[in-house]
Amino acid sequence: MAESLIAAGNQPWFDVANGILDRRIYSDHKIYQQELERIFARAWNFMCHESQLPEPGSFFMNYIGEDQVVAVRDRDGAVQVLLNSCPHRGNTVCRAEQGKTNSFLCSYHGWNFDLNGRLVGMPGEETFYRDAIDKTRWGLASAAQVQSYKGFIFATMDPAAPPLEDYLGWVGRLGIDMLASQGDMVVLDGVVKNRLKCNWKLAVDNLYDWYHVKVSHGSALRIGMLTEESMAPDDQMVILGEYGHGIGGPGLSEAQFAEFQARMASGEGEAQWYDIQARRRLDPRIQEILGPVGTRSLGHPNIFPNLWIALTRQVCLRIPRGPFETELWWFTFLPKNANDEERRTTVFMANHLFGPAGLLEQDDGENWSHSTRGAQGAVTRRLPLNFAMGKGLDRVEEDPSGQHRIETVVNEHGQRWTYQSWQEWMQAESWEDLMANHSPAPKGEV
Repeated sequence: MAESLIAAGNQPWFDVANGILDRRIYSDHKIYQQELERIFARAWNFMCHESQLPEPGSFFMNYIGEDQVVAVRDRDGAVQVLLNSCPHRGNTVCRAEQGKTNSFLCSYHGWNFDLNGRLVGMPGEETFYRDAIDKTRWGLASAAQVQSYKGFIFATMDPAAPPLEDYLGWVGRLGIDMLASQGDMVVLDGVVKNRLKCNWKLAVDNLYDWYHVKVSHGSALRIGMLTEESMAPDDQMVILGEYGHGIGGPGLSEAQFAEFQARMASGEGEAQWYDIQARRRLDPRIQEILGPVGTRSLGHPNIFPNLWIALTRQVCLRIPRGPFETELWWFTFLPKNANDEERRTTVFMANHLFGPAGLLEQDDGENWSHSTRGAQGAVTRRLPLNFAMGKGLDRVEEDPSGQHRIETVVNEHGQRWTYQSWQEWMQAESWEDLMANHSPAPKGEV
């Protein structure tokens, strides 16, 4: 185990058996640097959606950890992911966040790169370099692998990473399917971005947290923007997958879903909080894609490390900006054939729930920032954090289809799985080591 991963008393940062976390993982600069290398530089990172790269030359700027990259569709129609750093002096070769181009030109000395990142020319190639530079060696560095799933484009910097679909597993694929199965999806113009003074992991583990809702989001409940039944239901379903992927939040029991189907068929009975979300799941095609367990899940998927897929037809990247700051990027999706009313409703919800002006995320951001500050004090940083809710009190149930789930009340299973997986990523020396020693999805008592 790497030295920086040993806490006081030669104990790991996360005590898996007891659900106790050393909060220094939110403030230690060495740990943060190791996260960039062992998690972000290894993992499959979401880059953009294929609708954002409609034709050759279309590009979208993103990050892998703190490495700025540009996803661009080349002249053959393939997607390249290039590091946005000129090999001459390291200057960026692309300043726009999104657009279309024929090539990338460094504004410092004029080195020019094609859509595949190849160096195609520079000023003074004959006069100053005297034809003594091998341009084939000095192109833009690129991601080791670029693949897509259901239109979601991912990249990894590690050539040893397994194929994307293997990395996602059925839980990661299910999370994307929950959005992609709704139709031919496109990303609406305008990715909403803001920074919060918090560690990126706090923004990740909160998506599984349904314990905070009645307290943190009490104002949203009081004004009636959302009902208590929809914001904080007691019926919860947790689905855990390899490498840290998971889905956590509300879920319908088999009996509830059967009652819902009967009520929708007859048109009789009292409406429930889950009707709007569950109505999409009546489509047999979607049920086949999601499977019997996925059909009943109304929770929040997270694709490890940092891609949240929200039921508001949004996805959010939590991009690290040092141990004490995180940049949040909100992408809003809509079916290509959506009518004007559906578009207005989707945009309204996207603007008013999440993002810098969102009623919910303003509450969350305050909490995450103060939690991060609490990890920096000389005394408070030494005090452990309790993630033991529901520990040892629930069981993983397996469906005949092979899908598994934990059906329970509000819990912290998703958070514990996130930190257990985080620790395994950080301990692994290579992808080979990670694949050999990571924990499989849990079975039995959790």
